[in-house]
Amino acid sequence: MDADATFTTFDGPTRRLTAPLADTLTLLHAQPRAGLLTFDDRTGRSVDFDLSGALDEVLARHLPPEPRSGPGRPKLGVVSREVSLLPRHWEWLERQRGGASAALRRLIDEARKADPDGERRAQAQAATDRFLGAVGGDLPGFEAATRALYAGQRAAFEAALAAWPPDVRTHALYLAAPALGDA
Repeated sequence: MDADATFTTFDGPTRRLTAPLADTLTLLHAQPRAGLLTFDDRTGRSVDFDLSGALDEVLARHLPPEPRSGPGRPKLGVVSREVSLLPRHWEWLERQRGGASAALRRLIDEARKADPDGERRAQAQAATDRFLGAVGGDLPGFEAATRALYAGQRAAFEAALAAWPPDVRTHALYLAAPALGDA
């Protein structure tokens, strides 16, 4: 899990906390209440946590494990996963300098460098869209806000959110900033 990842918890239309995972879990465990919604700010998805047991157990269950030592490259964050390719793809990858893994890493890095702003914009649009749908799907201006978000029209986006609860509006603008040309 990304060390810079933040989570935002809402109690109805009121934002209770935007913080790293450990702080979010501490709040949720200390004040378990129905109606609290927590969102992963990277994805805009609502997340649920198993809060049973002592706080130490909750943290151990949800925080990323400490990097393990042993074979591989744990300090680099190397994670072994499966990739399904056709035989011709594997043959091409195996002929590349450094082998299949190095070739895939180079291809991914090149694609990310080709349009870094586009990637950030698309991720922000998707996260904001999910958040808007979860908390604002029934609010006035939802459709207009969504259209403005994907068109990159900041003024129209803000206008569509004008009647929304202040904390919801502020968080939507925070999530949408990269999609609307803000740093």
